[in-house]
Amino acid sequence: MDNKPLNRIKVMLAERMMTNKDLAEMLGKDPATVSKWVTNTSQPSLENLIEIARCLKCEINDLVRT
Repeated sequence: MDNKPLNRIKVMLAERMMTNKDLAEMLGKDPATVSKWVTNTSQPSLENLIEIARCLKCEINDLVRT
């Protein structure tokens, strides 16, 4: 069994029935960039994290807590 930490952006997208592409369009980013965030290949900057929280209508803490 894989013990990777759950990606909170992925969870919040699923809860809102949104796709990576939806978020990418809202942020004006390439869908590949959002995909990297969701798969933990890279992490968004603080500025991007603030924008992600705004787009998903949640608190930043909801995106970074474990």
